[in-house]
Amino acid sequence: MMMLFAASTGITHASPNPSDMTMVNVVKVDGIPWFNRMAVGVERFATRTGVHTSQEGADDTSPQKQVQLIADLIPRRPTAITVVPNSVEAVEDVLGQARAQGITVVSHEATGIKNADIDIEAFDNAAFGRQTIQSLAQCMGGHGEYVQFVGSVTMTTHMQWIDAAHDMQLADFPGMTRIEDPVETGNDEPTAYVKARELLAKYPTLTGFQGAASTDVPGIARAVRDAGAQDRTCVMGTAVPSVAAPFFADGAIDKIFFWDPAMAGEAQLQIALMLIQGERIEAGTDLAVPGYDALTKLDGYDNVFVGNAALEADVNTISQYDF
Repeated sequence: MMMLFAASTGITHASPNPSDMTMVNVVKVDGIPWFNRMAVGVERFATRTGVHTSQEGADDTSPQKQVQLIADLIPRRPTAITVVPNSVEAVEDVLGQARAQGITVVSHEATGIKNADIDIEAFDNAAFGRQTIQSLAQCMGGHGEYVQFVGSVTMTTHMQWIDAAHDMQLADFPGMTRIEDPVETGNDEPTAYVKARELLAKYPTLTGFQGAASTDVPGIARAVRDAGAQDRTCVMGTAVPSVAAPFFADGAIDKIFFWDPAMAGEAQLQIALMLIQGERIEAGTDLAVPGYDALTKLDGYDNVFVGNAALEADVNTISQYDF
């Protein structure tokens, strides 16, 4: 599905004039709340700059579908493609093809990607994972069994979060035990619900859940609520505030960690615009987007920059967020 935010006049070549540019933001999957919110930032960018923008995503998180979507964009010769990959490895070749055609490529949630001019991260992903496990450990009293959910093991940021969290748990919270390998949910809330129900039945002493996909925590929360396990479980991870909010009152969710997808979408497009207009992205660059006003270059990478956009909310603060 494609959401258009400015009337496109056809294929254009890179130009310093924003009204002559066309940019497409390719997301992991179409239609879920996280990327619906990202579309708000894409629309805001279009309104602010005059660039013709759209957002596209496949109907599931299949890396192959995302690759095909990007391949189909290349003959349209957009000025820029921004992308949130389902699998960095899978999109490398097709993004290389896009760049060979003179298309500027900016990625998000893709640390280590080679065929992007710039990768922009909301924050240091390892630190984000450690932040989550510290709160989960505090909730669990540093003891007990927990499980980690991810959209897919091919999703770079999801694995960075849970790997950093697991490493910290092993080093700092030896009284906790992770059961099973990371559970894949395909960024699908019903799948997260079913798998959480199965795990609660299989492991009666399971008390902790960490969800990486924005759909994981709400799905887990429904399973916890159905099992009447709100008082004996700790549920934390990434989620959209408006989706998670109904689960805080009874403790089905304890805390969420997130960033505003609208700001991330706008930041990607702003970087593309600046690159096309001949500006450099470097340490200290201000994108004029909240959370991305003083970028930091990530050590060890030539093309990765991070903002300071991490947010968290619990039962006392969730009402502060209106998306």
